[in-house]
Amino acid sequence: MSEGLRSTPYMHSGSVTSVEQSNRVLRNTYWLLALSMVPTVAGAWIGVTTGLMTALSPMMGLVIFMAGAYGFMFAIEKTKNSATGVSVLLGFTFFMGLMLSRLVGAVLGLSNGASLIMMAFAGTGAIFLGMATMSSIIKRDLSSMGKFLFIGMIMLLVAGIANMFIQSSALMITLSVLAIGIFSAFILYDLKRVKDGEETNYITATLSVYLSLYNVFQSLLAIFGITSGDD
Repeated sequence: MSEGLRSTPYMHSGSVTSVEQSNRVLRNTYWLLALSMVPTVAGAWIGVTTGLMTALSPMMGLVIFMAGAYGFMFAIEKTKNSATGVSVLLGFTFFMGLMLSRLVGAVLGLSNGASLIMMAFAGTGAIFLGMATMSSIIKRDLSSMGKFLFIGMIMLLVAGIANMFIQSSALMITLSVLAIGIFSAFILYDLKRVKDGEETNYITATLSVYLSLYNVFQSLLAIFGITSGDD
């Protein structure tokens, strides 16, 4: 579960930049975000074909996931102002794809698994398009959203870890629906920060939006997999 993986940009006040610079950061963010999908898909494919993640227990998988993810995020923070930061970020997205392979493999095992994955992908794309559009339209300052979204994310993380022991499908669906709402709002929040010139580093911006998209896709896929009726 990746609900706990988020930077906390609302804790760092950035200086307001020119419209041109904000637009340049936004374009670079979109470009890098699109590029990051390639290693993500590659990681998921390798994970599914090798069965690497299914060989691990859920608890061991969680430990590796948290250690690896936060290690990568620390490295990204240290290299975000250099070209190396792009390579580290792409390495991180490959790792995240690998971690996603357990869920992807489980859904692919269903008779309509491929279509469910495409539905989750399309739904994630639609949410991103909607939030990106809203970030360009909304004029009000959304900086106050950050703290509330962060609290909601922490609550999701705690409940998600608890459900690893409870193993409740109903709770999983509930948490997935909440995650879609929270991380969709995070996408709007992060893109608005770039638009307003509060986030001036496109690698940091890409990381934040990528994690939100990852969680939205993962949550949609979990819902479709659980409710497909084939399990």
